Amino acid sequence: MRVTRGKVSHRKHKKLLGLAKGYRGSRSRLARTAKAAVLHSGQYAFQGRKNKKRDFRALWIVRISEAVKKEGINYSTFIKNLKASKIMLDRKSLADLVLNDPKTFSEVVSKVSKKS
Repeated sequence: MRVTRGKVSHRKHKKLLGLAKGYRGSRSRLARTAKAAVLHSGQYAFQGRKNKKRDFRALWIVRISEAVKKEGINYSTFIKNLKASKIMLDRKSLADLVLNDPKTFSEVVSKVSKKS
C-alpha cells in the first residue's frame, strides 16, 4: 500500500496561507512564494521589535529636551545633574511627566538645576 500525503500537505499549506493572508498577489495564494514571504515577515517583525525600543527612546529624549529647554538648561546638563542628585527617574517616566504633569516636571528640573 502506498502512502498518500494529500491530507498532510493540504493542512501544511492551509496553515501557511493563513499566515500569509493579506499579502499581495501570489504571496497570499501560492504555497512556495507564501513560505518565502512568511519567513521574511518573521525577520522584519524581529527587527521591528528592536527598532520600536530605539524609536521610543528617541521620542522620549526629544520630549524631555524640549521641555528642559523651556526651563533654561540643555538636555545633557539636565541628565548629568539628574544622575548627580541621585534622582532615579528613567527617560520614559520623565517624558510621561512632561506630557501629563508639567508642574511636577518643572519641580524636578528646579531641584536638579539647584545642584549645578
